[in-house]
Amino acid sequence: MTYYEAWMEGSENSENQTEYTAYVQKYYDKEKQAYDIILSAYPDNGSFTSGVAAALSEKLGYENNEMDLFVGFLDGINPSISKENDVKTLTDDSPVELGIDYEKLYWNMREAKADWLYNLTSWKNVFPKEKLDQITKDFRKSKEAHSEKIGRNDPCPCGSGKKYKQCCINK
Repeated sequence: MTYYEAWMEGSENSENQTEYTAYVQKYYDKEKQAYDIILSAYPDNGSFTSGVAAALSEKLGYENNEMDLFVGFLDGINPSISKENDVKTLTDDSPVELGIDYEKLYWNMREAKADWLYNLTSWKNVFPKEKLDQITKDFRKSKEAHSEKIGRNDPCPCGSGKKYKQCCINK
């Protein structure tokens, strides 16, 4: 079984709820630790963002028997990097390159509602508070519902100055 297959089995198989919950919690704890290591070392974090899979996973706090969790970490970070890693065929000797787009990573963490990740204090090493606040504001704005529908009490689009309900609503 490949590391990816083991990751999918552990993260998708919820037949035994206790084992599933323990597996997912262990993944979240390791994921948080890995991101904290990468962000804390920024901008000189090259040794934590590229290398051979087995060595890189060890640097990020994964043990030898946790390569499936490391593959899960790579699977999660893939949308936030410049060139995705092939997690399905990853072996101990596979090269891993995390060309992280930090702004996109922060955005994707918000998208995933992963507050344990986007609230890491180590983000202050990457962006000033104002930048994080701006990304958060832009993210929230992108999630607002917008409607092109004209409300009954809105000004009429014909330019008459009347309310829409008293002008063109029936035309």
